[in-house]
Amino acid sequence: MKKTIPTVLQSIAFTALATGAAMTQAADLPDKVSVGYFLEWPTANQAAQVNKTYDKAMGVEVEWRAFDSGTAMSAAMASGDVDMAYSQGLVPFTVAVSQGLPIKMIGIAVSYAENDNCVVGKSTNITQDNAQQLQGQAVAVPFGTVAHYKMLRVMAHLDVDSTKIRLLDMPPADGAAALARGDVAMACGWGGALRRMKEYGDVLMSATEQEAIGIRVFDVISASNRFAEEHPELVTKFLKVTDDANRSYQENPESVQEVIAKASGMSVEDSNQVLALFDFPLKDQQVSVQWMGGTVQHFTKEVADFFVKHKQIPKALDDYSDTIDASFYENVN
Repeated sequence: MKKTIPTVLQSIAFTALATGAAMTQAADLPDKVSVGYFLEWPTANQAAQVNKTYDKAMGVEVEWRAFDSGTAMSAAMASGDVDMAYSQGLVPFTVAVSQGLPIKMIGIAVSYAENDNCVVGKSTNITQDNAQQLQGQAVAVPFGTVAHYKMLRVMAHLDVDSTKIRLLDMPPADGAAALARGDVAMACGWGGALRRMKEYGDVLMSATEQEAIGIRVFDVISASNRFAEEHPELVTKFLKVTDDANRSYQENPESVQEVIAKASGMSVEDSNQVLALFDFPLKDQQVSVQWMGGTVQHFTKEVADFFVKHKQIPKALDDYSDTIDASFYENVN
């Protein structure tokens, strides 16, 4: 009996401690997690978004908030209005961290090339051979985005002086409308808006041609430093659901295409045409040297230095390694 009572007491004490720890952990969870995303930008994880797989796995309500630019996502994370952003462009992310905003890259959302481009109006008769004719004309482009970066890189390659172009800061949807009206000679954007642009013109340079001159295009999964530091387990669970969704899409895309189209606000046909141009890296790829194991850090620095050269940002960081954290994906089982 003397041996049994201490054993029972120890068991009760252990149970109490475990219960207390569980209650503390539950109490530490936020009421909800807010995630920024884009409409008309279908991604494999949206099946999990619609089915509330994220909510179930993370144990909290996940609120999805639509944005029209990655720069707006950066501001929302920095202010605390949004905890994470899904498919934020690399350029908005780079601009944000270069200016000291407290956010970090935690994963790669999607790799793409053909789904982000610039279209010249048919009536302009502008091609790569006479691209200098863009000088003095209006061009619609969302500032501080991948589309902006690509446009500047392409202009430099074609010996066009971008300082002589009348650049208009427009979201892709507005740019598409401006191109349709003939208000601009060229418009740049992505997703559904890019598809509408192509109804009124042709791309100035194909994605294959852009890749040949060193332009890489991908979006990231980012989080505010505060959220990542306070809730690392939620970040890892979020990435686990994302990885599972990406894998399921690779194995059987037809089973989720209707759900993804609905979540992105597009028809199934339009959504599928966009998805056909996307690649969603899985965990092993994410943490490899080709991605967050080194290449992304170097490319982010290249992008930042390019924007400094073109006076789009005042300065770049010496090294972007501290703004890119693969540890959360490494912890995904």
